[in-house]
Amino acid sequence: MKKQLPVMESGMSMETIGEAGNRYIAAVWEELYKERYEQLAQAFLEIEDAAYGLYLDQLMPPLFDRLEEAGFRALGPVKEDNFIIGKCLKFSDSLEKWGTEDHRIRLFWNVIRNERHEPLGTLITSIPHSHLKFEIPRAPQLYVLAQTEREQIVKGMREIMSESGEA
Repeated sequence: MKKQLPVMESGMSMETIGEAGNRYIAAVWEELYKERYEQLAQAFLEIEDAAYGLYLDQLMPPLFDRLEEAGFRALGPVKEDNFIIGKCLKFSDSLEKWGTEDHRIRLFWNVIRNERHEPLGTLITSIPHSHLKFEIPRAPQLYVLAQTEREQIVKGMREIMSESGEA
């Protein structure tokens, strides 16, 4: 797979961060999926949903690396028992309440902070997947929220899912 990197710059708004991230994901997700499919399908037989974490471990770090290089921070405090995938996706900061067993959606959230550590908003990463076999039926998607507090983020995610027709 050729290396495609997201373009992130200091001072970007949450909306432009989301747009740049979605352009990156659209450009690389399917080739990465096809390239790693056999390995990940085999892993799914052994570790089930954790195979999607292995996929995100390949897909998401370039996005988070470029955000960091531009002066943003995506990962808040990490506790000893937090499980991190894709460099900055905390399993404890995610929900999976939508879809059927063959088409589930998990949403992760990251409060994005600027170089002064001020919260700018929240980046939501949506990963569609199956619980029956290793399958990602369409590109992961990024959404942005202005909210930065957990309760409001969860409410915003529910609205996103409702508006997308996935709820």
